[in-house]
Amino acid sequence: MSLKDKFQQVKEISTVFANISQEKRRQVLQNIAKLLDQHRQNIKDANKLDIDNAKEKELSKAFIDRLTLTDKEIDSMIKSVIDINNQDEVIGELIKGVTRPNGLKIMQIRVPLGVVGIVYESRPNVTIDSVALCIKSGNCAILRGGKDAINSNKILANIIYSSLEEAGIDRNVIYFIEEIERDTILHMAQAKGIIDVIIPRGGKGLIDYVTENAHIPIIKHDKGVCHTYIDKDANYEKAISIAFNAKMQRPSACNAMETLLVHEYVADNILPELAMIMKELDVDLRGCPKTLEYIDCRPAIEEDWATEYNDLILSIKVVTDIDEAIKHIATYGSGHSEAIVTENYTASEKFLTEVDAAAVYVNASTRFTDGGEFGLGAEIGISTQKLHVRGPMGARDLTTTKYIIYGNGQLRV
Repeated sequence: MSLKDKFQQVKEISTVFANISQEKRRQVLQNIAKLLDQHRQNIKDANKLDIDNAKEKELSKAFIDRLTLTDKEIDSMIKSVIDINNQDEVIGELIKGVTRPNGLKIMQIRVPLGVVGIVYESRPNVTIDSVALCIKSGNCAILRGGKDAINSNKILANIIYSSLEEAGIDRNVIYFIEEIERDTILHMAQAKGIIDVIIPRGGKGLIDYVTENAHIPIIKHDKGVCHTYIDKDANYEKAISIAFNAKMQRPSACNAMETLLVHEYVADNILPELAMIMKELDVDLRGCPKTLEYIDCRPAIEEDWATEYNDLILSIKVVTDIDEAIKHIATYGSGHSEAIVTENYTASEKFLTEVDAAAVYVNASTRFTDGGEFGLGAEIGISTQKLHVRGPMGARDLTTTKYIIYGNGQLRV
């Protein structure tokens, strides 16, 4: 069977699955959580094959970090599935209803998108998170993971297939593409009339490839060039701890801070201590000319300001005021997550109002931009575009709407 025929098979069952009972979908999610726990050693064994291959290829530490599945990550996947399963039902949710003067009863409800295509690279947990959200929202899914996570993804896909079959549901609701050739992505991106939306998650190369070749709508999980701005009225302890967490809690994550902006009034107080802490942890610091006056680090180049490192690298810029900080973010930011540390209410409101990003924080780490942290259970991606959704995408974001109209013989005149 060709790839197109397999896609068509998923499309044909999508109408049936969109109308399947909530209880059936809940059973599938319960099965996934159960089987993840039962097969955790098999998952770790398969994951070890991928990690060993990645080390042999000398892939980056950050890449291997994203690839790794330990008991902690498996527990996190189980928790995400359970959290998603416990959420309120989204399919059929009434958004609004009105009775018109002519007696027509008009209601707007949520319905599934249909078939969701997900293309992703190193993170095998995306296989579980994406499928759980699609099942919750009544969508079928076609997944294409990265070649370096193929062994991990295969066993996770088999767990999903078994979970569907145990609930008495056709396994073709979900299709995981095992072929790792690049043209499989092209087939997905051009499956007009079959795949309703495609969501690419990964590096710039993958995002650009899908964007340039897609014949269907895209929701981009683009790069995260995230900033933390320490204002002149920042609390010293908060500034140090928030900046440290934003960079160091998980440097490989898309919501990790890549550039630190510091007001010149507090640079001499903040930068030396922060630099000392980060250098002890082997962070490669790169600073603007003003930064070099306060700490010893390599000079930043233009490319640094627009780079998502996903690694122990941090760019630092000293700014004259909040306007310069906001301008820098507007120039180099990716619309992902931005934060200000300040005790000044006027400054915080200005930052919240003028910074254009999916998530904007006051006195908190950018690392919170995450489906689980936002109460969504998990996310299928963090959209950095503005249509039809922005930020972490949960089950509700995988729906569209339909108008239902009840009449009693009304005619338009």
